[in-house]
Amino acid sequence: MIKVESLNHRYNNGPILHFPDWTIGDNEQWLLLGSSGSGKSTLLNCISGLLKPTQGNIVLNGTDLYSLSSKAMDRFRGQHIGIVFQKPHLIQSLNISENIEIACSFAGLPVIKSKIFSLLESLGLDGKAKKYPSELSQGQLQRVSVARALINHPTLLIADEPTSSLDDKNAENVMDMLITQAKENSASLVIATHDTRIRNRVEREYLL
Repeated sequence: MIKVESLNHRYNNGPILHFPDWTIGDNEQWLLLGSSGSGKSTLLNCISGLLKPTQGNIVLNGTDLYSLSSKAMDRFRGQHIGIVFQKPHLIQSLNISENIEIACSFAGLPVIKSKIFSLLESLGLDGKAKKYPSELSQGQLQRVSVARALINHPTLLIADEPTSSLDDKNAENVMDMLITQAKENSASLVIATHDTRIRNRVEREYLL
């Protein structure tokens, strides 16, 4: 369970961003909705421990994220939070398996090759483990980023604007993949978007 409580943030001398309290239950799926500039990315960065808010706290499975040291926060994030960015951000000099292995190393968890291969197969990437990012299509690279986010069996899977640059068919495919993989991995799912095409895919909404 994730709890967002009394949260707000202010950049330099800019306006204060206020975020209503939010409880995300185990295995729940949510859309985080709002126009550009409404604070979606700020809130996601706070929830994932990448940004310390000006005020308030976030508790994930009983752990107050901002009571942790920077090193402990990095380890905790790697073990409990998976993030799918709008772009894959893969290391071009490493093959697909090695890119996923990095997520295990950052979390202080053992690398289990069979687990990586099985996850890639479930995402339609069977036989791609030894390929390099330049050898895969954009759609395949996006699925690799999902595999990297899921490899440590996170409690929370976050996707930041995953469909904003996609046509209708590919946007549907990405939503199918995220929803299916979250269910199969027993992870709560939060998708930040201003894409109105996908509002009918997830019942719960948190609006900024």
